[in-house]
Amino acid sequence: MRAKVDQTRTPIFTALKQYVNDGVLPFHVPGHKQGRALAELKEYVGEKVLAMDLTCMPDLDNICNPRSVIREAEELTAAAYGADYAFFLVNGTTSGIQAMILALCKPGDKIIIPRNAHRSALGGLILSGARPVYIEPEINSDYGISMGVTPERVEWALKEHPDAKAVFIISPNYYGTLPPLADIVKVAHRYDVPVLVDEAHGAHLKFHPALPLSSMEAGADLAAVSAHKLAGSLTQSSFLLAKGHRIDPKHLKAVLNISQTTSPSYILLASLDVARKQMALHGRELLDRTLEIAGWIRQELTRIEGLRVLGKEVIGLPGCSDLDPTKITVNVQELGLSGYEMENLLRQQYGIQVELSDLYNVLLLISIGDDWEMAGRLVEAFRDIARRRSPKNVVRFCPPLPAIPRMLVSPREAFYSQTHSIELEYAEGEISAEAITAYPPGIPLICPGEIITREVIDYVNLLKKEHADLQGPEDPELKYIRVLKDTVSMVERETVSRAGGLA
Repeated sequence: MRAKVDQTRTPIFTALKQYVNDGVLPFHVPGHKQGRALAELKEYVGEKVLAMDLTCMPDLDNICNPRSVIREAEELTAAAYGADYAFFLVNGTTSGIQAMILALCKPGDKIIIPRNAHRSALGGLILSGARPVYIEPEINSDYGISMGVTPERVEWALKEHPDAKAVFIISPNYYGTLPPLADIVKVAHRYDVPVLVDEAHGAHLKFHPALPLSSMEAGADLAAVSAHKLAGSLTQSSFLLAKGHRIDPKHLKAVLNISQTTSPSYILLASLDVARKQMALHGRELLDRTLEIAGWIRQELTRIEGLRVLGKEVIGLPGCSDLDPTKITVNVQELGLSGYEMENLLRQQYGIQVELSDLYNVLLLISIGDDWEMAGRLVEAFRDIARRRSPKNVVRFCPPLPAIPRMLVSPREAFYSQTHSIELEYAEGEISAEAITAYPPGIPLICPGEIITREVIDYVNLLKKEHADLQGPEDPELKYIRVLKDTVSMVERETVSRAGGLA
């Protein structure tokens, strides 16, 4: 049983304040010397902010081998989140996701991973040399968004690939839907395979009983958590949480020391420290207000003709066991608008910026930083836009996704191979060096190392006609795509390898 900890403490923030209050004369980096060399910035942001921009030293600890204030702050965070270990990240959740993959996968190892995993996971595959076993998430065609993966798909993948080293899961996704994570964990653990969770959008879940289960509560082994998104810390600051016997914390820390900066921003570290304290002590009451505000916004937007709001009706559908109510997905099709157009209207005419937009929707993120005045302005802006438009029955095309193409080489091999650019229209049969991701629903049509099919090419052309958002390739117009130069020899090598395997 964990000993009771004092969540009122902020070890890093307290040490920083002590350093500033002591009036230490700095003959160390950073070279701006507490803002003396950045007068214009200091005038705008304030003297104390730059005085706190410090480096590793005895009284401030060292992130590579924490023994004092950083170590204590991480232990407090682990206790707050119900983890065995916590590691502070200043390279964002991207570094946490890549560290999870690197800690469990060597070159050639398999990892079961959703097709719609964040691009940082692709970076983890390239860095580790792991071979992905992709599984498709469920799709909600009404809103054109991807949901979660099902336990059944995870079990199928584990049966087909019993040598997989890990299962990677997204929970919650960008739109706030959660897969049945506890059930997925049970499936994976039956095979003694650890579960890694991209919990970038779930830093707040642990702190209110009305919110869905957090990754640690669901029994996951590792989770990369964006504290800056919904727990109040500064941008680029995150946690990596670990729990259970399947993870070696020393090896995980060794991986982080390879991939993370040795010169962390102490302003970011202090923000993690303070955000953890705030959520541990006051998260329930802060989230009470947040949920009340989010509920009122949902209710008011639902009453506006021409708007649809993603709600509890999706709970229980395949790939969705719960919904985070602080994420509000607003479908604007019946106003005759795309999500992109609605985002632009809100920003240019009302001074309101949404979290994201896609072909159908805008996504609103409600956090502990919102208040009733902000909520009122938001709802009134939607009302005003709707009043100016006549409701329409707008049908935008979102056809079924093409089949996942065959992977011929690993993402790492594709990344390091020689490539050249050709017209997409003539790329059938080539091995892609790039990913193409379609929004909606945010799922790659092709990933590095996969053979480009005519089905994928035709689908891209169809989405271009629909003005959907296609991301990934160097060519923003997606007329050209980078492919591997020696595709023919690789196809021949794969054919020989398969034939040998069958003999």
